Amino acid sequence: MNRPRKVPMRKCVATGEMRPKKELVRIVRTKEGEVSIDLTGKKSGRGAYLSKNKEAILQAKKKNILASHLEVNINDSLYDELLELIEKEN
Repeated sequence: MNRPRKVPMRKCVATGEMRPKKELVRIVRTKEGEVSIDLTGKKSGRGAYLSKNKEAILQAKKKNILASHLEVNINDSLYDELLELIEKEN
């Protein structure tokens, strides 16, 4: 019997919505304190998920959600990179 595969769900740190992992983008902080966008979802380190929409990213930037979740300062360039990534996908 083939059972349907379970879809991994993750919570967006900005909106609080549970969504399929593929609909979110992962931001990861390594042990060295470097923050980067993890497109594979497999890099090691502390991760936070954001919805792939402009409103969620702008909300995370405004309220400094990623900085508090990853416990490190976040440059504005990371948010700009996320916005560019989302525009490319749409």
